[in-house]
Amino acid sequence: MKLRPIPLCFAVMALFAQAASAQVSKAELQAISIPDSVATPIGELKFFDGVPTDTTINTLYDNLDRMRAVDVYLAHQGAASLYAMRKGNAGIGATSNTVSITEQLLKPDSLYLTGNTSTLYALSYLDLQADGALVVELPAGMLGFLDDAWFRYIENMGVPGPDKGKGGKYLLLPPGHTGTVPEGYFVVKMPTYHNLMFLRGSIAKGLAPAVENIKSGLKIYPLSKANNPPTTKFVDFSGTSYNTLVTRGLSFYEGLNQVVQEEPIDAIGPEMRGTLAAIGIKKGQPFKPDARMQKLLIEAADIGAATARAITYQPRIDGVEIYPDTHSAWTMGYASKNTSFETDGAMSPDARALFLYNATGVTPAMATTHVGAGSDYGIAYLDSNKKAFDGSKTYKLHLPPNVPVNDFWAVTIYDTQTRSLLQTSQEFPTAGSQDQGIEKNADGSYDLYFGPKAPAGKEGNWLETVPGKSWFAILRMYGPLESWIDKSWRPSEIEPVK
Repeated sequence: MKLRPIPLCFAVMALFAQAASAQVSKAELQAISIPDSVATPIGELKFFDGVPTDTTINTLYDNLDRMRAVDVYLAHQGAASLYAMRKGNAGIGATSNTVSITEQLLKPDSLYLTGNTSTLYALSYLDLQADGALVVELPAGMLGFLDDAWFRYIENMGVPGPDKGKGGKYLLLPPGHTGTVPEGYFVVKMPTYHNLMFLRGSIAKGLAPAVENIKSGLKIYPLSKANNPPTTKFVDFSGTSYNTLVTRGLSFYEGLNQVVQEEPIDAIGPEMRGTLAAIGIKKGQPFKPDARMQKLLIEAADIGAATARAITYQPRIDGVEIYPDTHSAWTMGYASKNTSFETDGAMSPDARALFLYNATGVTPAMATTHVGAGSDYGIAYLDSNKKAFDGSKTYKLHLPPNVPVNDFWAVTIYDTQTRSLLQTSQEFPTAGSQDQGIEKNADGSYDLYFGPKAPAGKEGNWLETVPGKSWFAILRMYGPLESWIDKSWRPSEIEPVK
């Protein structure tokens, strides 16, 4: 006799019956249920047999919106920072495709995240939406790179770039460009319309020649005007008081919304677009948070900024300590020298926030150390006791003999609030081997002092601090040599002077 197969519906019913016959334990029920009242950090949450009350629903949605807004604050520091820089420079006349330049080097008057006073800066905020494809004629001897609207690396220029420091013509193509691409250019496809071109010029042969090299050789103009290019405009911002820093509060999200509206919808992925949309920032739609949402966004910006500072001063991620064997206070800006902030295919949100909250400019060239070339950095956010620096106290840094640099070294101090150059009576809050007044010890070592007053006889080796304010320091090694790279030579901790 031939057996007929049991219909699928009967088989499924049999399985359900079998499952129903098994008793669910009390512990299992407790694990999948929620009590009628739950005490949480956001208050008491109340339910009727698992159904949240209206008040609890409002509390939970407030918390969810606030959490998402904190995530946006941390994840989009790059976009907000570049927008703030672009807006601040436009305020002094350095509008799109013009060049802001430090003809007298960067001074504390200008609020720039951890800028240095030892090299010549030339920056341009490129607008490919207004002018289409742009030509950049780069002079020889430059160091630079291109970053997109989210401060993501696109391409190097100058010595680390395709022109190898010889200069040349770059052609920057806007998103979705379909026109003919002429020959004779270093072609770069840009993922966003608004981008940063960041250039540095060496002043080893003097500041004036470096300025002249840039101002005479750097040209930016639309490809459509290549036959008769307009003159490139330069704006000197040395000593200019203005702000390029990200703010807290509602303005952070308003600026971020502006970036989203300006850029292609696929400039960021669905996950990031979804988080933005959840707090009201959507491409092609107005950003109009109601009074409730405005309050939550302002709270989130405060929490986000505080969290970024916690990540800065007490990071929980690997690869930040330069000397992990001794848990030294010296740290690096790029965790594990990774400029993509990714490890094993996963984004590290803390590593991204650590860098972008405190610095600008993302390029592998800043994290790839070559013996005798480029630069490398050590950051001391805390003193030798892992305590915040106190501007009313005196500290000492010892650099052992034979500081391993091919070019020069410099120590610069910064304001912990603005992460910009500390404003004191000194023109530049920097001391280094290029300074004529600095004194070397008999054995070839150096001692630097930080405090409100110079120790007697140490004026040339002293950086002024401000009572009532904290500060932090960056040691820059230009042309670092092998003993810095392999860590056989290392600076002391910055120690309180008793």
